[in-house]
Amino acid sequence: MTDTYNPARVVAVQEDLLTIEMAATNPRPILKNEVIYVCPQRRDGDRQERLKAEVLRVHGTTADAQVYESTRGVGIGDPVEQTGELLSVTLGPGLLGQVYDGLQNPLAGLASGYGTFLPRGATVAPLDPEKKWSFQPTARMGDRLKAGDVIGTVQEGRFTHKIMVPFALPGEMSLDWIQQGSFTVDTAVARITDEHGATRSLTLSQDWPVRRSLPQNLLERRYCERLYPEEPMITTQRIVDTFLPIARGGTGCIPGPFGAGKTVLQNLISRHSDVDIVLVVACGERAGEVVETITEFPKLTDPKSGGSLMDRTIIICNTSSMPVAAREASLYTGLTLGEYYRQMGYDVLLIADSTSRWAQAMRETSGRLEEIPGEEAFPAYLDSSVKGVYERAGILRTSDGSVGSLTMIGTVSPAGGNFEEPVTQSTLSTVKMFLGLSADRAYKRFYPAVDPLISWSRYFEQLKPWFSRNVAPDWVERVAAMNDLLRRGDAVSQMIQVTGEEGVSQEDFILFQTSLFLDMVYLQQDAFDEVDASCPIERQKTSFDLVCQLIAANYHFTGKAAVRDYFTRLTGLMKNLNYAPEDSPTHAGYLKQIHELAAVQSWTPTTAAVATAPASPAAAQAASPSAGETSSGETPPTPAAV
Repeated sequence: MTDTYNPARVVAVQEDLLTIEMAATNPRPILKNEVIYVCPQRRDGDRQERLKAEVLRVHGTTADAQVYESTRGVGIGDPVEQTGELLSVTLGPGLLGQVYDGLQNPLAGLASGYGTFLPRGATVAPLDPEKKWSFQPTARMGDRLKAGDVIGTVQEGRFTHKIMVPFALPGEMSLDWIQQGSFTVDTAVARITDEHGATRSLTLSQDWPVRRSLPQNLLERRYCERLYPEEPMITTQRIVDTFLPIARGGTGCIPGPFGAGKTVLQNLISRHSDVDIVLVVACGERAGEVVETITEFPKLTDPKSGGSLMDRTIIICNTSSMPVAAREASLYTGLTLGEYYRQMGYDVLLIADSTSRWAQAMRETSGRLEEIPGEEAFPAYLDSSVKGVYERAGILRTSDGSVGSLTMIGTVSPAGGNFEEPVTQSTLSTVKMFLGLSADRAYKRFYPAVDPLISWSRYFEQLKPWFSRNVAPDWVERVAAMNDLLRRGDAVSQMIQVTGEEGVSQEDFILFQTSLFLDMVYLQQDAFDEVDASCPIERQKTSFDLVCQLIAANYHFTGKAAVRDYFTRLTGLMKNLNYAPEDSPTHAGYLKQIHELAAVQSWTPTTAAVATAPASPAAAQAASPSAGETSSGETPPTPAAV
């Protein structure tokens, strides 16, 4: 084949879907997933537009391609430039703090170069080509290297950015030379020679196709190792860390109807989670929410470093008003950037909001390709596509011994809150942590509006050793007891709605009040309170111990009104305790009031506090000594007045 070829031509146009045909003479073969550029003959002034597109399907000498721009003005016979490359992103220093579109165009660079209203085909280099980085070599001349090995580092903010041998290179290579100094991302800093004598220069950056898992080749050649998740990713959200934990390197989803608080919850998780790097992929969200995220994140303080939250964040945004094809590609762009930082040994969290609109983009493209539809017109391969996305999460041990993780949490926006629709069901069959948001709880102003009765986490068993070592030996068993209390309390609540309070016994009413107390003071957090918005795992343990002790106490009430009054007052004090900074006089004052109030209605045995909730308050009350007598037959001390 000669180096020159005749370009392919457009033969059909259907919205953002084109059919192209290879030239009759001296053609260049068309590859699936190849990036091409459509060059409309109807020019926009003196500027030749180059519209980026990706080949979806090849039929002999013709192919179908999706264009990442509006196809207005594209006509039959327009030439097509073929690159022979797959849709890729550029990896290197300078990614952190950036806001990209789904094709890795920095929005700030687009705005400064082209203004607010962007012309078609406008592109900007993903990494600043003029900025210099101080490169410190770690490899020496003569070293034997392989794909993924570290040759040096640059300092990217507070992070040490590892410069690695391109991940796709096969076999071993010899390092011929390497230099130290300040260089741009496109300057050669080293040269390697493979076993066949071919040489290659290495720069601070490299490209990788987004639809291919970055460590795929490294795992196949055993240059790195996938590990089993054994510790939780602490989010500082009590309902998540205690009742619905997610493993570091694990997967989770947050389905919920409109207005249930998905965006607020994911923002708090991304802000306070115990991770190094955060990627927020807004694929198809409304422009207002994306603008709010872009404007607020730089103003927020990183609780780990004290600097700006954007210093450790990358935002990929393709709003619902942007082209459908770019929306579908944005999720893969975010995944590839997350895998890149995981390969350096960092803990990465990727928030995808929302995978429903990502799947809808696939549905639109599939419909235009006239593929056989599945349920609700989604493509038949929806399930495998969802699994392929979440399977890229995990923990890896790299060739230099570093351990990195990529944790992925995807929000799902089912129409009308219907969790039976295909995207939600495919996601639930893939992930191992499910935070189901409830419209009823959101309407009652419960936050987070996660329904503990329908939500679940399959990570409990594999995380049990970690909780036993780092929190409490019986932590998992106590959480299971509290879960059971919530279920039994919900059953009594439904009975009260039918029969009224008069239709249940006082023992069952106490059971209902204790479960409501647990829900109000522990499962809920105030997202806008400086203290309660983030609850470290140490404080969660202290609070959970206190709540379990109060629930397991031997209560003696004169009637249901006394039960309601006591738990109402106790709930108020516990909420104020949650708002008080730990080790402060205010915190100590509320804690004293709680113990004094509890002493009025109960007394605690001198032995260790009961760790788990009793099987039934009625059973516990029946098993306790009669009023005015302790288990030893002695009269209990007079409780302190409140």
